[in-house]
Amino acid sequence: MGEKKVSLPAKLINGGVAGLVGVTCVFPIDLAKTRLQNQQGIQVYKGMLDCLAKTVKSEGYFGCYRGAAVNLTLVTPEKAIKLAANDIFRQKLSKDGHLPLWGEVLAGCGAGTCQVVVTTPMEMLKIQLQDAGRLAAQRPVPAPAQAAAPGPAPSLVAPPPQARSTPPPRTSATGITVELLKTRGLAGLYRGAGATLMRDVPFSMIYFPLFANLNALGRESAGGQAAVQDQAPFWQSFLAGCSAGSVAAVAVTPLDVIKTRLQTLQKGEGEDTYRGIIDCTRRIMTREGPSAFLKGATCRALVIAPLFGIAQGVYFLGVGETVLELLG
Repeated sequence: MGEKKVSLPAKLINGGVAGLVGVTCVFPIDLAKTRLQNQQGIQVYKGMLDCLAKTVKSEGYFGCYRGAAVNLTLVTPEKAIKLAANDIFRQKLSKDGHLPLWGEVLAGCGAGTCQVVVTTPMEMLKIQLQDAGRLAAQRPVPAPAQAAAPGPAPSLVAPPPQARSTPPPRTSATGITVELLKTRGLAGLYRGAGATLMRDVPFSMIYFPLFANLNALGRESAGGQAAVQDQAPFWQSFLAGCSAGSVAAVAVTPLDVIKTRLQTLQKGEGEDTYRGIIDCTRRIMTREGPSAFLKGATCRALVIAPLFGIAQGVYFLGVGETVLELLG
């Protein structure tokens, strides 16, 4: 992203490419984060690695990518809006090429607010698909009808339908969307929008100013203003994106836990349902203690750090500008 002037179409392409590459790389960790955050009573998973190992064992390798199609479809507009909006706000708030800290925070706030339009339905659908495996793991496995008892050899004829254990139908993003629109209207897809806003606005207010300042380190020298405008090297942009992303991700993890719980439609046995943000916060604090608000913090940092490192790398390489040149 840097300080260079980039056209809006190039920003949109850069944001979209960064989102697609980043999500593909880190989605399994994001799945583990969702499942860990939703655990209340029965502890199916002991941690991130245990969650991933059990997911692969029970659902196969591609089980780690449940819900990825939703993310890959919607992450392009989501990341494009977030990164492009921040750049636009920064340009509008800058005076003579200088942007004060309050301007950086305000630009981040605007970017986080704009992205919620796409983020909320995307996360709503993704969470249902990601959590389906955890809910299935909680269900008791029915005992075989014939448990090695002495007697005649078992029949080769298939047992009647009621004797077979039929797995629950596999959920799909389309099915969930249709059901929500049918039963709750468009508002159903925007369940948890307030919590999403509470998470994404502070995240952007922390991330973008922190990234801009880390990316500018060492560039101001005795050469004066010209040195400040020089583009940071690739490794600096990448590391600045990773560092700022991980700090912002951990800082807003409590808000992410609340958002995940509110947006989860199906609950496991004995798990709470919530009436809103305040009720969710109170119940988590009462039943699980303060540490529950940091569930999935490590996973979240491991997801967000490379995601934004890749995003800044794509901006640095000028992928969008190259695509536009080829198309032109």
